[in-house]
Amino acid sequence: MTRRRSEAGDSKIGCILWALVVAVGVLIGWKMIPVKIATAELEDFMVEQAKWASGYPPEAIQKAIVQKAQELELPVDLKQVTVSKAGGRIRMRASYDVPLEFPGYTYDWHFDQDVDRPIYIW
Repeated sequence: MTRRRSEAGDSKIGCILWALVVAVGVLIGWKMIPVKIATAELEDFMVEQAKWASGYPPEAIQKAIVQKAQELELPVDLKQVTVSKAGGRIRMRASYDVPLEFPGYTYDWHFDQDVDRPIYIW
């Protein structure tokens, strides 16, 4: 009768490696998912601002976007946000980096959010 060389559960190194892979995946998700949700909320806010842009000057919209970004704890300042109205359209752009700190490494996640919509006058 031949003897089996490796049986299921015989080696603990595979379990440790899989646990390590899962732990790294959870850490990455723990850091990235809240940032992605915050940036999506900021883009939704920019789209809402574009819908009602007819009554506000570009500078006021720009300040509102920066204020919303600060509420969402995103590193956005006035220099990184541009708002322009021309030809019945409004264009808003926010370009910024969010640093994600991992043990031994910092990743700068770049976001470039651009909203270009017609201005509706009611």
